[in-house]
Amino acid sequence: QVELTESGGGLVQPGGSLRLSCAASGMIRSIYAMGWHRQAPGKQRELVADIRFDDSTNYRDSVKGRFTISRDNAKNTVYLQMNSLKPEDTAVYYCRADGVRRRGSSHVDDYWGQGTQVTVSS
Repeated sequence: QVELTESGGGLVQPGGSLRLSCAASGMIRSIYAMGWHRQAPGKQRELVADIRFDDSTNYRDSVKGRFTISRDNAKNTVYLQMNSLKPEDTAVYYCRADGVRRRGSSHVDDYWGQGTQVTVSS
């Protein structure tokens, strides 16, 4: 089984910064893409940013220029550096791993982390 362990959420004032981390563990051979989604109360979950095996990235428009996603393939870890945070960034942030291949298995699966709360408030 593959687990995604997230860290780095918390409470920050508007204009502040946070860095989220997500480490994937569990007999992993390769991961096609890793990313971050978020869900605010009463809203649908939305993609924030993702990064593929070739380091190509994708960001939602509202975070471009403020958030940076990066990845350490050797550690199966993805990071999200969030700067200039706004109250509308408040949400539970979920890590996702797409196209995960495990050693000794021919299956390709996707996984979600348990979520970490980010609150931007004065």
